[in-house]
Amino acid sequence: MTRGVMESVEVFTTEGKGRGLKAQKEFLPGDVIFAEPAYAAVVFDSLTHVVCHTCFKRQEKLHRCGQCKFAYYCDRTCQRDAWLNHKNECSAIKKHGKAPTENIRLAARILWRIEREGSGLSENCLVSIDDLQNHVENFDEEEKKDLRIDVESFLEFWPAQSQQFGMQYISHIFGVINCNAFTLSDQRGLQAVGVGIFPNLCQANHDCWPNCTVIFNNGKIELRALSKISPGDELTVSYVDFLNVSEERQKQLKKQYYFDCTCEHCKKKIKDDLMLAVKGGDNKPSAETVKEVIQFSKDTLEKINKARLEGTYHEVVKLCRECLKKQEPVLGDTNIYLLRILSIASEVLSYLQMFEEAAEYAKRMVDGYMKIYHPNNAQLGMAVMRAGVTHWHAGLIEAGHSMICKAYAILLITHGPSHPITKDLEVMRVQTEMELRMFQQNEFMYYKMREAALKNQKIQVMPEPSNEAPPSLFHKKE
Repeated sequence: MTRGVMESVEVFTTEGKGRGLKAQKEFLPGDVIFAEPAYAAVVFDSLTHVVCHTCFKRQEKLHRCGQCKFAYYCDRTCQRDAWLNHKNECSAIKKHGKAPTENIRLAARILWRIEREGSGLSENCLVSIDDLQNHVENFDEEEKKDLRIDVESFLEFWPAQSQQFGMQYISHIFGVINCNAFTLSDQRGLQAVGVGIFPNLCQANHDCWPNCTVIFNNGKIELRALSKISPGDELTVSYVDFLNVSEERQKQLKKQYYFDCTCEHCKKKIKDDLMLAVKGGDNKPSAETVKEVIQFSKDTLEKINKARLEGTYHEVVKLCRECLKKQEPVLGDTNIYLLRILSIASEVLSYLQMFEEAAEYAKRMVDGYMKIYHPNNAQLGMAVMRAGVTHWHAGLIEAGHSMICKAYAILLITHGPSHPITKDLEVMRVQTEMELRMFQQNEFMYYKMREAALKNQKIQVMPEPSNEAPPSLFHKKE
């Protein structure tokens, strides 16, 4: 166990799961168990010119490194703070003629840090890079081939004057990146922008119904308590979104992280019945009908993804409406295929400023989510926030304010009061509260003022729908 901020947790060995993290003191929901800066981190290849390479904030105007012409920074402060980690990279990129892929850049940053400090325990780290799991022995043929390509590309990039490492050790580093890298999000937590290695976080084991969550906030990751945690309790996080039946989550975890999930929710298939719910009563659909509708939903989701990639949002709406028409007489209110279509429909209709229809779908989505997700789940909080904003834009001020308050209560626990998205939500909460008071005092005047305001000022447009899922916890190289 290390000094300072890490005194509240310890590493322990658990049967069948290897190392894990255990609480050394009591934590309450919303408590930060620890905050950890990245051991090494890089911006994604596709975003290198729009995201700061130090703090990972998206910015309109960034300063470019005058030497390598590759790295971008918010300002001189960020550039100065980056120099220790960028110095070797900068000269290597100049010599190589171009920047390599994010995987190669991350491996190089890790190895340059090892060259500077050695591979032993760094300050406030519970484990060394050498002790992190690499799972190379579990790789299938395709993964082994990708690993060989990465190692070859790395050796082409790695400067002759830097410390030389053996092939086996370089493979270990790529294995560590493959199964331990963490996704970094932009300042509002809405888009994945980079990838980093956080040795302490890597020790937290998975549970589909965890007692902790992880948020990237102000350049560090925070491990935050979701429920009351007693001294001696294991600290767990979820590596995958809960909104999948246990069998699907188990398959995903086995494929990406090489272990069989034996958490209580998987063993007992808790909530699977809700996620596969069908309409009850006298008109209960046949198994054949249910199977047909599920297949239709899967096919529609593929078509929707294609239309979203092409930016044909009216086509997305048409596909959603057709699918909902098929689903509604057959699938239950918490069925995940129904919820997926409701989520897409409400998001895209909000973007197209068709707020009333969007609000109807958003309400049904949130009602379903509330029955499935942990009450303090970050994705639930974000979904409730989006639904609240949609209701607000639709002029449904009472429902909008209620949802925004509910989302704020969840995000205070999952993200904390200092996170930019929580601060945004607090502004919305105050604004909707003021409007709600006006509405309750004089409904007629409220709508008159709203109408006038909308004529004079273009309504705030929702962000363009993204084809990406919200940033997931661990980054898996595709």
